[in-house]
Amino acid sequence: MNKRDLLLEIGLEEMPARFIPASIKALKEKMEAWLIEKQLGYTSVHAFSSPRRLALVVAGLDESQKDMEEEAKGPAKRIAQNEGGEWSKAAAGFTRGQGLTVDDIYFKEINGVEYAHVKKFIKGKQTSELLPELKELILSLTFPKNMRWANNDLRYIRPIKWLIALFGEEIIPFSIANVETSNKSLGHRFLGGEIVFHNPFDYEKKMLAQYVMVNAIERKEAIVSQIKKLEEENNWVIPIDADLLDEVTNLVEYPTALFGTFEESFLELPTEVLITSMKEHQRYFPVKSKEGMLLPFFVTVRNGDHQHLDKVAKGNEKVLRARLADAAFFYKEDQKLVIDDLLKKLETIVYHEEIGTLAEKVARVRVIAASLSEKLDLTTEEQQDVDRAAQIAKFDLVTNMVYEFPELQGLMGERYALQKGEKKAVAVAINEHYMPRHAEDETAKSNVGAVLALAEKLDTIVSFFSIGMVPTGSQDPYALRRQATGIVQTLIDKNWSISIENLVELTMEAMPHTSKVAGQELVDSVLSFFKLRVKHILQEKGIRYDMIDAILAEKIGGAASVLRKAKVLELRKSNADFKEGIEALSRIINISNKAKTISSVDPSLFENEFEHELYNRFTAVKEKINTEINEEAYFDLLFSLKDVISAYFGHTMVMADEEKIKENRLNLMVEVASYIKGFASVNEIIVK
Repeated sequence: MNKRDLLLEIGLEEMPARFIPASIKALKEKMEAWLIEKQLGYTSVHAFSSPRRLALVVAGLDESQKDMEEEAKGPAKRIAQNEGGEWSKAAAGFTRGQGLTVDDIYFKEINGVEYAHVKKFIKGKQTSELLPELKELILSLTFPKNMRWANNDLRYIRPIKWLIALFGEEIIPFSIANVETSNKSLGHRFLGGEIVFHNPFDYEKKMLAQYVMVNAIERKEAIVSQIKKLEEENNWVIPIDADLLDEVTNLVEYPTALFGTFEESFLELPTEVLITSMKEHQRYFPVKSKEGMLLPFFVTVRNGDHQHLDKVAKGNEKVLRARLADAAFFYKEDQKLVIDDLLKKLETIVYHEEIGTLAEKVARVRVIAASLSEKLDLTTEEQQDVDRAAQIAKFDLVTNMVYEFPELQGLMGERYALQKGEKKAVAVAINEHYMPRHAEDETAKSNVGAVLALAEKLDTIVSFFSIGMVPTGSQDPYALRRQATGIVQTLIDKNWSISIENLVELTMEAMPHTSKVAGQELVDSVLSFFKLRVKHILQEKGIRYDMIDAILAEKIGGAASVLRKAKVLELRKSNADFKEGIEALSRIINISNKAKTISSVDPSLFENEFEHELYNRFTAVKEKINTEINEEAYFDLLFSLKDVISAYFGHTMVMADEEKIKENRLNLMVEVASYIKGFASVNEIIVK
């Protein structure tokens, strides 16, 4: 079969850098799915992107679909023909629907019944006839933010400026928002010009000739290589932040790295301020010495060639100088502030119109943190530090520096608190209570910081749930999922045994009694939310889904304990007796569900030695479990009952005819099951 290459390019105004990777990934996946759906063979799909384009090259695309012969099943023979062998209306309708006649019918037996069948030939369509459907593929892309332009109804990431749909040398005709497809593209906005393609195979080469590196991976590698070269030439260390590198890669089409300088006097500012000014506001890479000290240099990546780099550097220096001068002014002004005065300002700042002010949030967090400190047996000094940290944790939000650089909240709070004479433990906690700030961030290290982090996040989650603002689908504007994950991860890292249920309970006690959601409904909603977060964390750690369901079937309990239970199950699942043990324990749980009333077990009602043996062995196991042994020992103790459980069921009918005997046996099942489910509802585990 003949093949050609396909080039699809969507030319746009500059797109936000953060949306480009996901957009080109989605376009590639949609193309691959479409090719499979249309049964078109191809060699490979290559994705290309830059700030002004999303493009695909499909190599070795078949020029047509393959011809196919399909077998279609119709009505049973007794329906298709009467006793005289004449064709029924059902048979005629079946064949007519397939574009055939009753003369084409043959019969095949399926499960002892004969059915009418026909074979029909389907001529494969030319690929050129199908490719205009790419218009719908392009329009099916979704973006976090869209816009409309001119008089068009289309909402898209940015206005579409040109379209290429080239199959070999053939232009595939369609239009979107009054833009017709062609074989013409545009190069770099300032250095390049119009490009005419006669073959998709030349795409990368021709684009590079017009100063566009369309391969995002190669563009990133070029940036890293240029930065490393500057590093070697100047004996510097240039830390390459992965997120910043990704952003810069998607901000430029033809990267050229260069460096500039700023006055050494600015080095008197806190390092965090300098780095934030460079990275977050200007997309610059900071420069350090071999000893790790920040130097008065920065590295930026120009979207262009090596011409006039000195002028480009001076322009960037001017911009950064102004930014740092502002930062220096704000930092100087902040030294005049008093913490108590800043706390009063929190009373006038609305955190959320239905939740209250920042000062009211601080008050709730103090109550939650105090309860947590006591529950977790913190020392008296730590409890005092927690309370002071909770009281002043938000004061830096109303400083000049954090107002200008919101990314520095917590960091500046720690620095300013130390300058104002606060204890180091308190200052550190102010910074740590925001941790983890993102998925890759660490949790709070100190007990004081960890307690405050838990309290602050718990208040946020329960407060928003109380007014009905629950994350749905991809919508989570207040990052409640991230905060819940942070709570769970903190509990795991600190190895604290307090249960999630207990955390929610003590948080509810600090809530005002004006919530939109009723008390128990609110608790249930929050706990379900946490259970999903715990499940997600276990999935990320590779725990099997049925084992997760087993562990989380009842209450969540302590997050650290949940993880340890999961690891025990994962470790034991390959043991030779795992299946036998799980089945024995599961049988106890399953039959315990038949109990209608529950009371204490009466050994005097036992009728055989196997009842006594199970009861005595379980009593010994129960006593050991109640000494708060670790999860591994807990599981092994449960498993030690498997033989006696098997012997019990082999000689004992739980559902006895005599009611007292039956109830007593069910009561024993219920009690044993409660301890099994205290580890996990093992009847949820799939064993083969």
